[in-house]
Amino acid sequence: MNKTIYPNVLSSSSICSDHVKNTAGEDLGKIEDLMIDLHSGRIAYAVLSFGGFLKMGNKLFAIPWDALKVDAINKVFILHVDKSRLESAAGFDKDNWPDMADPSFGSTLYRHYGFKPYWENAA
Repeated sequence: MNKTIYPNVLSSSSICSDHVKNTAGEDLGKIEDLMIDLHSGRIAYAVLSFGGFLKMGNKLFAIPWDALKVDAINKVFILHVDKSRLESAAGFDKDNWPDMADPSFGSTLYRHYGFKPYWENAA
């Protein structure tokens, strides 16, 4: 029987700078940062850098944590959305971050990637 092994915990420093691929194996960028929901203790978003050459012109994207799955064997994260969905997402640059604590930002973001915001289940 082929058993997949998932780590129970990972340090934030080991996650940041991990590469992200889609299910087609295309390189989408790397995780730059993690945004923690202080009320629930959950990771709300991963911040993905995507595009550019030699870090010039990179855009940042907030990705719902639920959209990412760890591939522990290959030490990458898999984003379960099409590359076109990422390309059509509202990105931002390193000096102009959106208000990620704004519930409307989070709801729009989660729905763009096809996920229900986790905080809507907490009611």
